[in-house]
Amino acid sequence: MFYHNIDSVLFNVFGLEIRYYGLFYIIGFIIAYFFIVYLFKEKGVKLTKDDVLDYLIYLAVGLLVGGRIGYVISHFNLYVDNLLSIFYIWKGGMAFHGGLIGSVLAGWLFSRKKKIDFYKLADVTMIPLALVLALGRIGNFINGELYGRVTNVWWAVKFNSVEGFRHPSQIYESFKNLLIFFILFFNRKRKHRDGFIFWLFIMLYGLFRFIVEFYREFSYYFFGLSFTQILSMIMFLVGLYFVYKKR
Repeated sequence: MFYHNIDSVLFNVFGLEIRYYGLFYIIGFIIAYFFIVYLFKEKGVKLTKDDVLDYLIYLAVGLLVGGRIGYVISHFNLYVDNLLSIFYIWKGGMAFHGGLIGSVLAGWLFSRKKKIDFYKLADVTMIPLALVLALGRIGNFINGELYGRVTNVWWAVKFNSVEGFRHPSQIYESFKNLLIFFILFFNRKRKHRDGFIFWLFIMLYGLFRFIVEFYREFSYYFFGLSFTQILSMIMFLVGLYFVYKKR
């Protein structure tokens, strides 16, 4: 068993805290830049490196705004006493489903601007996105947030802010995203219609997130399932339908 005593602050610069959480996302977007440049060339998408940088800015804004809005809506009780803390994104607190909607909308706007088929962009983007999400979940673990249920397994973690040893569900999520990354990467060259990789990501994420959610601390919502599991079930079913259509 492991006692979580990791300081979420990497270092301070004149009073400004540099946290692992934010650093992981910065590293993730740097990795995503080079991945997307490579995959665009492989797929024959004619965008310059400057276009790719603009595209990542679109995605970053969509991911951060959508993810933060989604988290604040679902955890508004944490912010009601100090509304300004809504903007403290460096302390963590992002909702995947909100971030996905925000980034998809941002990608669609960029595709309209550059007159490129949305699915061509989305297929390429989902591959490094899964890697970025894997890094982000490690940041959640370091922050000691989004922990799992009480357990007595030998790899359980004692987080300072809660009672009992818990499932390190953030690490489960990270491995899940890493697995999705490899599945998408090794399926990218198979013959399929544009949009297949995008919907494969949606299907896999919905399936795996539904399973991992059983190990997370959550409030029951409907038929013993969490709200996130219901959203994930919808993701899986919709993704499964479109994967079948575009395979």
